[in-house]
Amino acid sequence: MNQRPEGIDLAARSRARRRALQALYAWQLSGSHMTAVIEQFRHEQDMEVADLGYFEDLLQGVAKHLNELDEGLKPFVDREVAQIDPIERAVLRLAAYELKFRPDVPYRVILNEAIEVTKRFGADHGHSYVNGVLDKLATSWRATEKRG
Repeated sequence: MNQRPEGIDLAARSRARRRALQALYAWQLSGSHMTAVIEQFRHEQDMEVADLGYFEDLLQGVAKHLNELDEGLKPFVDREVAQIDPIERAVLRLAAYELKFRPDVPYRVILNEAIEVTKRFGADHGHSYVNGVLDKLATSWRATEKRG
């Protein structure tokens, strides 16, 4: 079993992040309300093996803090956040949310998951871009943890 002592199923969390990426991508393109997107994805078959609470927290958190997350990313990206490839933009926003608002998740886990999901769904070299941006963001937002 892939669980930590606190009872967190790491594989279910990974699946939740993958599904959250897909839901965030759909949300960015559709302009639908986030609760409608969450409802749509909640009923899909593979959500049964994902951490549904974490999935919802990621999406609601990104929607609630979108401007703050985009402002935080701005110094580390080479163009307007809106101009970043939609998959990479969704990954950056999800990871930025976790870095800022989920201190219970180690920054290395956040970066690794973001890179892996970008390799799976993003452009050929998108993971290199995401890695570079998130490494700088983690240095800024999680400086104490990163030094330790």
